[in-house]
Amino acid sequence: MNFELSEEHKMIRDAAREFAQELKAGVIQRDEEAQFPTDFVKQMAELGFMGIMTPEAYGGAGMDTLAYVLVLEEIAKIDASAAVIVSAHNSLVLYGLNAYGTEEQKQKYLVPLAKGEKLGAFALSEPEAGSDASSQHTTAEDKGDHYLLNGTKNWITNGGHADIYLVIAQTHPEKGHKGINVLIVEKGLPGFTIGPKENKLGIRSSDTHSLLFSDVKVPKENRIGEDGFGFKFAMKTLDGGRIGIAAQALGIAAGAYNLALTYAKERKTFGKPISEHQAIQFKLADMEVDIETARLLTYKAAWTKDQGLPYGKEAAMAKLHASEVAMKHTVEAVQVHGGYGYVKEYHVERLMRDAKITQIYEGTSEIQRLVIAREILR
Repeated sequence: MNFELSEEHKMIRDAAREFAQELKAGVIQRDEEAQFPTDFVKQMAELGFMGIMTPEAYGGAGMDTLAYVLVLEEIAKIDASAAVIVSAHNSLVLYGLNAYGTEEQKQKYLVPLAKGEKLGAFALSEPEAGSDASSQHTTAEDKGDHYLLNGTKNWITNGGHADIYLVIAQTHPEKGHKGINVLIVEKGLPGFTIGPKENKLGIRSSDTHSLLFSDVKVPKENRIGEDGFGFKFAMKTLDGGRIGIAAQALGIAAGAYNLALTYAKERKTFGKPISEHQAIQFKLADMEVDIETARLLTYKAAWTKDQGLPYGKEAAMAKLHASEVAMKHTVEAVQVHGGYGYVKEYHVERLMRDAKITQIYEGTSEIQRLVIAREILR
């Protein structure tokens, strides 16, 4: 085993770390105002982050999953909202288009998405289809040369700013999950309406919207894969997406730990830094151990995917553990800060709010345990 990063991986990590420091400017205001970081998304595109795993032939950076994880980790240490914008765009949209799209679909949609000229969103969840992703009520009625799309999607990351949407919809209800398709839908099509922005607890500068479809005509050539491939597409895509969310959770936890460590060395009580009190030392030690195990699980999941090996269990394990570590230790970071931790200017209360969603989206912790259990009992 070699736990050392390659020089290329160190370079991309350092570039992301340097960029993340720029994100710090205005991050509290963006959180308070739920302001989408448009200019920073453009900068991330210029750095290659918006197409980091997409082959260079299609406008991407042509790097591997580990490089992607390193970028997300560094960005999430400062701004988890910016991290999830990158994650949803790369893991849920570009991956699926690159892996399963036709050459025509790749040229038309993948290339501008990978270059960061356009933004992507993945539309699976519905009011009655969250963890039970097979219960799709959005329908795509086959009309010969096109589909007629009707229904509502919920909790869509990048929902308001995206240009291209991958929409999961039911075409053959009698076939259950084998009758589901995935369609490429462009913003602006007649009948396609974007609902109001959700007012969220955390990741507030990531825009989350409902999508409404009323007799939206989608050309048949915009279906990805064979008829009925949609559910399998969604499940395969989510496996990779979970690695991205694990990296986001890891970054949130590591960011909170860094703040707690710095504060503990500076804050004095009873005549000495609080880092010299055993109660604080034990908290910091537990943070270090749990964050490092989350990092190893996340990096291993990325490595497993890059080797072309089955990685569903590894992705679920990484997401489950990293998200629970993020929630646990952002709370502890607030505790280390005492009353100051409850104040926005110290950043840790925002990281604590951001951490919670990592236990919910792209598969709740309960769903991750089901995935892991099925794999180990198979």
